[in-house]
Amino acid sequence: MNLNRLAVFVALVRAGSFTAAAEHLGMTKAMVSQHLLRLERELGVTLLVRSTRRMALTEAGAVFHADCVQLLEQAQAAIERIGDQRSKPTGTLRLTTSTDYGAAVVAPALSEFRRLYPSLQIDLVIDDQINDLIAERFDLAIRIGWLRDSSLRATRLGSFRQLVMASPAYLAEHDTPRRPEDLAMHGWIAMSALATPLRWTFTRGNSRRIVRMRQVMQANNAAAIRALVLAGAGVSVLPDYLVQEDIQAGRLQVLLAPYRLQEGGIHAVYPDPQPPAKVRAFIDFMRDRLAKR
Repeated sequence: MNLNRLAVFVALVRAGSFTAAAEHLGMTKAMVSQHLLRLERELGVTLLVRSTRRMALTEAGAVFHADCVQLLEQAQAAIERIGDQRSKPTGTLRLTTSTDYGAAVVAPALSEFRRLYPSLQIDLVIDDQINDLIAERFDLAIRIGWLRDSSLRATRLGSFRQLVMASPAYLAEHDTPRRPEDLAMHGWIAMSALATPLRWTFTRGNSRRIVRMRQVMQANNAAAIRALVLAGAGVSVLPDYLVQEDIQAGRLQVLLAPYRLQEGGIHAVYPDPQPPAKVRAFIDFMRDRLAKR
């Protein structure tokens, strides 16, 4: 059944005449009459009895009219709820990110974000695996590093630096490296999740140097590598967002500061081509927050 005919029928009863209903709906009087005739034919009942001067609902028409009013009100409410989701953050924001970045950056950011939208619920899943956003019903993921090719949408939020780090205790026992090549003589704590954990490229101006490290330990998690470096177990690369407080407190020291490693990206990844307001608001919030770091 064409639901537009229900709306025409309700408008006709409310207006009290075909002429008034046609003016209200912006259609011809003949079109209003045609909608009513087709609706009655589909239902197999007479809804309105009319003469040249007046019209009146039949008993079946009165019952059907009451049901149509309720149905159209429910449809309008559903449309308004969808509009609310498009225009203001509502419901539950379900997102996922890596263990290190989630604990260090995303969780504190979410606390501040919810102060802006106190009615919004938050469901944060921290996992170092790449989750299936559609199958697991995530609104978005915050991905760190270099994105894989996928059909998902992505928005760049910012970037992070990779820093060569060591503890003062380690450096007290070993010579401080002055050039990238010096690192080959130090004990390297490798990030096993990387494709080439022992091969690093350093740049300084137009100079580019590739160094292969000597592994003494490895771990699959940046937080674990940070703990090992803090304990003086060796030298490694750590993301700046994870070690800022350690550097300020003097617990860790940046090595080879004039040289740079490739920066990593911070992206919001989401499956919906038209993301709801809660997703758009969090993306804007994170982009602004990271820009102020």
